[in-house]
Amino acid sequence: MKRGLKFFVGACTLVTSIGLGFISWSFDVAKAPEVTADIAKPNYSYHCIDGASDQPLDQDGILTVSVWNIYKQQRENWHQAMELFTADSELVLLQEASLNSSLKDYLDASQWQVTMANAFKFLNTSAGVMNLSSVEAIETCAYLAMEPWLRLPKSALLARFSLSNGQTLAVVNLHGVNFTFGLDEYKAQMDRLGAVLAKHQGPVILAGDFNSWRQGRIDIVRNFAEGLRLNAVVLRKDQRSTVLGKPLDHLYYRGLRLIKAEAPKTEASDHNPIIATFRL
Repeated sequence: MKRGLKFFVGACTLVTSIGLGFISWSFDVAKAPEVTADIAKPNYSYHCIDGASDQPLDQDGILTVSVWNIYKQQRENWHQAMELFTADSELVLLQEASLNSSLKDYLDASQWQVTMANAFKFLNTSAGVMNLSSVEAIETCAYLAMEPWLRLPKSALLARFSLSNGQTLAVVNLHGVNFTFGLDEYKAQMDRLGAVLAKHQGPVILAGDFNSWRQGRIDIVRNFAEGLRLNAVVLRKDQRSTVLGKPLDHLYYRGLRLIKAEAPKTEASDHNPIIATFRL
C-alpha cells in the first residue's frame, strides 16, 4: 500500500502543480507525433521515419528484448543497470527516457541504433519512449495520447524490423496514459495502436509501461492482446513493479517462441525491467 499511497500523492502533487502554472512555462508539448534517429542534435520528423538498412534484428534466429521504464535517469546507478540489463539484447524498449547530457553520452559511446518519440520537452530536454536496436528499423512511427489531467502526452513507437527468416517483426513500445477518472482515454490509446497492428501479418512484440494500476485497465490490456492473438510472457519469477497490487509493465508477443523471461529487481529506477529471449 505504500507504493499505492505514493502513487496517488504524486498524482495530487502534479495536478496542483498545473494549477500553479508549472506546466505552462516549463514544458514544450509536442503538437503532433514526432520521431528522430538523431540524438546528438534532435531533428524531429512528423510521425514516421524510414531506415536505410534491412539487416535482420535477430542473431541466428534468437532475439532478446529488454523493456524498462528508466525513470528519466534520476537514479545515479541507471548507467550500470542499463549495461547489465541490455548486455545480451538486440532490442531495448525504454519508457520515460529523458534526452539529457548523461543519456546522450551513454548513447554516443554505444553501438545502438536509436529512435525516440518526442512527447514533450522539459526545460528544452526531450522526453518520451526510446528504442535501442542492434540494427536499423525498416520504419518507425510515433504516436501520442494526451493525459486529460496533466495535459502532457504519453508516447509510443511502432517499428518494423527485418528478421532472418524473411518475416517482418512489428514492435510497439508503449507508455500508457496514466491519470484519468475513467477508461475512455486509456482504451482509445490502445485502440489506435491496435488498428495499425491488426494489419500486420507477421510476428509482433507489444511491450512497455502500460500504467495498468486498476482492474479495468488490466481488462482492456487483456482484451486488446486477445484480439490480436498476443501471448503474455511467462516470467520465471514475477518481480514486476506494481501499484495497488497490479503490474504496470508488460510484454506480449505473437509469432515467436519464448525461451525464457525474467523481471530482475533494481534500485536504478522505480520500475523493474522485463528481459525476454525468443526463438524465431
